This record gives sequence, C-alpha cells and structure tokens, in this order.
Amino acid sequence: MGRGDKKTAKGKRFLGSFGKSRPHKVASKGAKVATKKTATPKVAAPKAAAAKTEKATKAKA
Repeated sequence: MGRGDKKTAKGKRFLGSFGKSRPHKVASKGAKVATKKTATPKVAAPKAAAAKTEKATKAKA
C-alpha cells in the first residue's frame, strides 16, 4: 500500500490518474453551463442563387 498502489489516493497521485479514490471535482447541479447553440447553415440557398446567376451569364453570352 503506497505509491505504486492504484487503489489508494497516494498511488493515484503518483501515477497521475483519477479514479474512485481520487475523483475529479464535479460541477454542482445548481450551476448551469452556458452552451452556444449554433444554427445549421443553409447551404442549399446560396448554391441555388449561384446557379441562377451562372445561367443568366451563359444566356447573355
């Protein structure tokens, strides 16, 4: 039981690992983390607009 023992907190510190004997700090349930919600970009609309301009350019030529 000591530095090399994976089941003790001292062994966890020595090995640099986390586990049941040495858990990470867990955020409290009351604190909510703000998350960024990104809207999905509309890819189809710009392509359609570009296609229309290409057709107009080809028609003029």
